[in-house]
Amino acid sequence: MKAKVHVFLKPGVLDVQGKAVEQALHGLGWSGVEGVRVGKTIEFDLASADHAAAEAEVKAMCDKLLANTVIESYRVELA
Repeated sequence: MKAKVHVFLKPGVLDVQGKAVEQALHGLGWSGVEGVRVGKTIEFDLASADHAAAEAEVKAMCDKLLANTVIESYRVELA
């Protein structure tokens, strides 16, 4: 099974990298761009045939390692 985890800062947490990208886009002429947030995507294969068990396993990975749940949220996709 393929797992894809999207990790991003929670609303209200200052996204310095997003702000830098937003300013760069403004500098390049895209002045209508606002609220840029930068995140990360982690993809991996998971040896599991049970969708529910795989989802629980990936969420445990996120809570323990892949995301800092104090300041980050995550979304899991399984295929």
